[in-house]
Amino acid sequence: MKLLAIETSALVCSAAVMEDETLIGEFTIQQKKTHSQMLMPMVEALREKLELDLSSLDAIAVAGGPGSFTGLRIGSATAKGLASALNIPVVHVPTVDALAYRLCGSAGLVCPLMDARREQTYTGIYAFEGNMMKKILPQCAIALPELAGRLNAEQSAVTFLGDGVPVFREKLDQLLAVSHSFAPAHLSRQSAASVAGLGMLYLREGRTETAAAHKPEYLRLSQAERVRAEQMQKENGAPDDADP
Repeated sequence: MKLLAIETSALVCSAAVMEDETLIGEFTIQQKKTHSQMLMPMVEALREKLELDLSSLDAIAVAGGPGSFTGLRIGSATAKGLASALNIPVVHVPTVDALAYRLCGSAGLVCPLMDARREQTYTGIYAFEGNMMKKILPQCAIALPELAGRLNAEQSAVTFLGDGVPVFREKLDQLLAVSHSFAPAHLSRQSAASVAGLGMLYLREGRTETAAAHKPEYLRLSQAERVRAEQMQKENGAPDDADP
């Protein structure tokens, strides 16, 4: 089996091709250019360098959220377009799961951190038995003190990774009672290779969807949607201190 994987959920823009158990190509870059400028040139470069016939692909794997609303929409639109044109399925890989899979085989717990703003993090708690990943806390958007409480209750050493580490590291040191460490730089960001690895497992299990059915999983409303909801509450006479 062969698949193309796409990761645009955060600042990293990444594309990779995996064939069976082998990662045969990957391009990854993190800079301020938009993913719409970077992604398709990466895919085209992979096609050219690997002499890849796109019709040989069995699926398109994509980091399906949570993450940047704009980034997710770009990745989703690209995956849907390619899958539709090639008449192949999409493999939706949860972003936080794929980030945790970067540390596949680690001892103790693995906890990805993505900065979700509004004093929250996109996160989850994972453990590995060999190469098998167990979800202790599925990906979610929660406040850091709540996450720290969950980790302290697990009473196990934990390794953090992700773009939320620089944001939350100091506070984690204050909140955590368990032994903890932070992944090295080369393993601490999103990667299409990790999306490809999980995507290949899901493809073999038949966990696919059509291009038409695929949509990102945001976990939270966008800023525009939150503002609109708050405005509607006011128009409908909801009290000022009502939950958003």
